[in-house]
Amino acid sequence: MTISGTFSIAVAGLGRRIATVIRNLTAAAPNMRIVAYSDPAPTGLAMLEKRGIGTGQAYGDVTAMLRETVPDLLMVGSPNHLHLEHIKAGLDAGVRVFTEKPVVRTEDETWELARLLRDHGQNSVLVGLVLRSAPLVAAVTKALQEKLGKLISFEGNEHLHPEHGAFLMRDWRRHETYGGSFLLDKCCHDFDLYRLFAGALPARVASFGGRNIFTPENEAMGNRRHEGGQPAYTLWRGGWNAGESTFRSDADVADNQVALIEYENGVRLSFHANSHAGILQRRWYFAGLDGALEADLVTNRLTFRDAMGAHLPEVQEFPASIEGHYGSDAQMGRDLAAHLLDGAPFPVRVHDAMVAGLTVMAVDRAMREGTIVDCRPLWARLGKELGRG
Repeated sequence: MTISGTFSIAVAGLGRRIATVIRNLTAAAPNMRIVAYSDPAPTGLAMLEKRGIGTGQAYGDVTAMLRETVPDLLMVGSPNHLHLEHIKAGLDAGVRVFTEKPVVRTEDETWELARLLRDHGQNSVLVGLVLRSAPLVAAVTKALQEKLGKLISFEGNEHLHPEHGAFLMRDWRRHETYGGSFLLDKCCHDFDLYRLFAGALPARVASFGGRNIFTPENEAMGNRRHEGGQPAYTLWRGGWNAGESTFRSDADVADNQVALIEYENGVRLSFHANSHAGILQRRWYFAGLDGALEADLVTNRLTFRDAMGAHLPEVQEFPASIEGHYGSDAQMGRDLAAHLLDGAPFPVRVHDAMVAGLTVMAVDRAMREGTIVDCRPLWARLGKELGRG
């Protein structure tokens, strides 16, 4: 319920990522108020307190928190293996839910979520696929519609700084039990956009990958130093359930992976992810019948050129940096505030997040089994579980 003209929020899992979302949401709408949180080790608490954002009462149990505070919204920022449990708690309490990506971790969790949505409605759950709010994404979508002609194929990548990769080997995300796969936790919002750009569902996927960087064989790399003398691979602190070793990690996730996707309309994608890259990049290149389009999120630059090169390249630059997800963190805060307070459309639906998650799960299955995976049974099952026939 609304309290004294404010919009009340309870938080399940007050980690650093959901604290960032809250910080941007309250900047966009100061009448948002956190009334309670439940987290035995709230790593995002200090970030909010430093900015003067109150977090309300601490609870040891999410269900009790919801029963006693009756918030307008439950924000789920817990480790991924708890997302479904906390979403269900919110829905059972009659509270709308916003959850960080990935919405759930496995195919079975996806079907269970679909059955919940069949009962509670798809509008009951919002998902933070933050790149949907990136200013560059809106420009790419417009250019694909107006300039490129028929899209034939495209490529995407995400290349992480070695410190980021080392963090993933020590953080709770190093275990699929908690986070899902490397690609699911890190890149599910990329694959959401790829479906948006392709204009169709994936039909079949193939993938290769593994852990070839952060291994005992490469442990000597740990002797490297940064220019200022700091030891390499140590700058990012692990969060909950953190491990100590980078090169002898008990991780079971990949640190590099490639994927191929053919969509139902014949558009084809190649994707490359690496967690130890000297040149940071999150880049998309589209080849259409009327031209080519390159979008680089790290530089926030969009370049188009007609197919025959008759004109000079058209370049657009956007005033945002790699921090804050290329400007999309702040924009998602504004989008979420406008949706919750004024009913404006939110850029992403929970169905989009489920499709993105299932796509990555199919990619990972193709990697594990060394096969080409047919995705079409997934879409049929999803529709059935959602009650669409």
